[in-house]
Amino acid sequence: MNTPVLRPVILCGGSGTRLWPLSRTHYPKQFLRLADEFSLLQNTLRRLNGLPGLGGIIAVANENHRFLVAEQLLDIGLRGAILLEPAARNTAPAVAAAALHALSTTADDDAPLLLVLPSDHVIADVAALQNAIRAAIPHASGGSLVTFGVVPDRPETGYGYIRRGRPIAGGYTLDRFVEKPDLATAKGYLESGDHYWNSGMFLFRADSYLAVLDQFAPAIHRAMASAVAGARQDLDFLRLEQAAFAASPADSIDYAVMEKTDRGVVIPLDAGWNDIGAWDALAALGLADRNGNTERGDVHSVDTENCVLLSEGRLLTTVGVRDLIVVATPDAVLVADKTKAQDVKTLVAELKLGDRGETEFRHIVHRPWGTYEGIAHGSRYQVKRILVKPGASLSLQKHHHRAEHWVVVKGTALITRGDESLLLSENQSTYIPLGVVHRLENPGKIDLEIVEVQSGSYLGEDDIVRLEDSYGR
Repeated sequence: MNTPVLRPVILCGGSGTRLWPLSRTHYPKQFLRLADEFSLLQNTLRRLNGLPGLGGIIAVANENHRFLVAEQLLDIGLRGAILLEPAARNTAPAVAAAALHALSTTADDDAPLLLVLPSDHVIADVAALQNAIRAAIPHASGGSLVTFGVVPDRPETGYGYIRRGRPIAGGYTLDRFVEKPDLATAKGYLESGDHYWNSGMFLFRADSYLAVLDQFAPAIHRAMASAVAGARQDLDFLRLEQAAFAASPADSIDYAVMEKTDRGVVIPLDAGWNDIGAWDALAALGLADRNGNTERGDVHSVDTENCVLLSEGRLLTTVGVRDLIVVATPDAVLVADKTKAQDVKTLVAELKLGDRGETEFRHIVHRPWGTYEGIAHGSRYQVKRILVKPGASLSLQKHHHRAEHWVVVKGTALITRGDESLLLSENQSTYIPLGVVHRLENPGKIDLEIVEVQSGSYLGEDDIVRLEDSYGR
């Protein structure tokens, strides 16, 4: 029997608001390096190495995150199909689009297996995960829709549960899904031994999923078929057709398919799974010291116990505190009771109502050409550090309300300024008057670093008129 093709489908959506201020709308938790030197997205893919029949990656992403996804894949030597969702429609439509794309790009008659994985989880025991996937492959190859149920180690009220049915090879039939329980019910589930946490991870044939989706949620199937048929390639991305995608009902795989089908299978997963849903979850990653503190960055604590202490830059110190979360970034500081970690989401919602930019972008903002970082700002000025990758360039643009002064700190800058073309090296500078068309390029082989001083009556990022852009913005 031939080994089936196993295509990872990585769901790159999600906002991770409970991990603010590290996680922001335009840089959510799946792109953060929380457990080690790799991001959660990168580790999601790295832990699949060695699985049989591993095929091409399909990532489903928000348009705002497309360059982050592509860059983080390249950083670990991977490429894949990146499908861009024009609207948020939950997991059932996203996976349907991935399944349709997988079938359209399969050379032979055998439908590939889709291994559907959220991009923002931590799994400590990679061998246990791979064993669970191997146990699931025969069931998925035979037409079953497999989910992975995390073996619970505590009565958790923050997760949905899966109740198992009769035993089968390597797992169980799926009896039913259960909503998040109260504490007494969760204790009963733990004692019974027949309930698992819902991991949001699945394995099934692409055609099996689409057949069941068409049976129970035909409107989603039709909309995604149109969205994939009308998709267009844009650089390294596949843009799903906007109107068709937006016409789809929004629903999760659980509600749309898994709760209704009689083809469900659950494979137990006991692998140190953690969805890092809030700051207190970091303590479960084994990173805490002998005082129970999880510390990262320039942190010094005295008489401090059971705290999460993170700093991105300045020295963070604590004396005589217990059970706190303190997270300091260059533009925001969070101090919270550890038992209130889930309420950070409420805090972020209130900040959004006040149009606070700190909920949207990190202090270092990623762009397809590189990054920029705010250094200082006042009522009529702003200073940024801009880094441009080798061979990259900003758009040809102009501004209605600001002028700019650029100083080259490192590398070589090729600058278009009106009808002029300037080549500047370290310690050289130029001035871009208000309204003048300009472009910044890096023709060199090392990163270009400049300091930009903006001055004018309005300094918002939306004061950019793009005349040409290499990245389709």
